[in-house]
Amino acid sequence: ELSQAVVDAGAVPLLVLCIQEPEIALKRIAASTLSDISKHSPELAQAVVDAGAIAYLAQMIPNPDAKLKRQVLSALSQIAKHSVDLAELVVEAEIFPVVLTCLKDSDEYVKKNGATLIREIAKHTPELSQLIVNSGGVAAVIDCIGSCRGTVRLPGIMTLGYVAAHSENLSMAVIVSKGIPPLCLCLIEEHEDHIKAAAAWALGQIGRHTVEHARHVAVANVLPTLLDIFVDTNSSEDLKMKASRSKALKDILQKCTYLPALEPLLHEAPPSIMKHIIGQFSKVLPHDSKARRLFVTTGGLKKVQEIKAEPGSLLQEYINTINNCYPEEVVR
Repeated sequence: ELSQAVVDAGAVPLLVLCIQEPEIALKRIAASTLSDISKHSPELAQAVVDAGAIAYLAQMIPNPDAKLKRQVLSALSQIAKHSVDLAELVVEAEIFPVVLTCLKDSDEYVKKNGATLIREIAKHTPELSQLIVNSGGVAAVIDCIGSCRGTVRLPGIMTLGYVAAHSENLSMAVIVSKGIPPLCLCLIEEHEDHIKAAAAWALGQIGRHTVEHARHVAVANVLPTLLDIFVDTNSSEDLKMKASRSKALKDILQKCTYLPALEPLLHEAPPSIMKHIIGQFSKVLPHDSKARRLFVTTGGLKKVQEIKAEPGSLLQEYINTINNCYPEEVVR
C-alpha cells in the first residue's frame, strides 16, 4: 500500500525522468526506487512499465558504474518476475545478449543480479528459455557458476533448473553446454544447505526426462553425492530440503537404466531410496544378459537377497523379478 501511495501521487513518471538525468547518484536511487515499487505486485510493476521505464533501464545495462548496474538489473528482474507478459516486455527491450556481459562483471552483486534477471525470465515459458539458450545465455550462466562461490551461484543454479524443467530439448541444451559438472561441484563445495538443495533440484530437473538424460547425470557420478547428502545426519532437517534432495534422487533414479552408476548405491541406500534402485534393476536385468552376469560377480545379487522386504510389497515384487532372471541354485 505504501508503494501504491507513491504511484497514486504520480511519482513514477518523475522517477523515469530522474533515471535519464546525467547525475549518477540520482540515476542509482531512482532505479532503486523503481525496483522497490515493481517488486510487490504485477499491477505496480505494470505502472512502472506504463511510464516507459523498461527502455531507459535496458539502455543502462552496459553502464560502467557497478552500483547503478546493480539497481538497473534488480529493477528489470522485479518487473520480469511477475508474469509472462511482463517478462516478454523486458526481453523485447533487447537485453540479450548485453545482459550476459554482467555475468563476467568484477562486482559480485552485478553478477548475482544479472543471473537473477535471467532466472526470472527463464522460469516462465519454454519459449523464453529457448531465447536464452539461443543467445548463448545457458553457456554464460554455466561459466558464471563455475567462476564464483556461495550465494552468487544461487540464481544461476536456479536458471539451469528452470530451463531444464521445461522440456527434453532444453534439458539437453543444458547437458550439451556442460552444465552438469559445475552443478555437481556445487553439491560438494558449498556449505550452505539451501545452495546444495538448489543444485540437487536442478540436477533432478535435468535427469528426470528420459533414460538418456538420466544417464548423463549418472555418468557424472552425481548419484552417490546426492545419496550422501540425503543420509548425512548433519544436513539440515528442514523437510523441504530433504524432500528436494530425495526427490531429485528419485526423479533421476526412475529414469536411470545405467546400472554401473546404480550398483554402488545398493550398498548404502536407505529403504526409502532402495526400492527405486531395485526397481531399475528389475526393469533392465530381464533383457540384458551381460548386465545379469555382472550383477552376480559384483555382489549385487547377493545384496538383493539380504534385503528384508514386506511380503506383497512393491519392493518384494522387484526382488522376485530380479530373482526370476537367474536359475534357482544361483539365487540360493
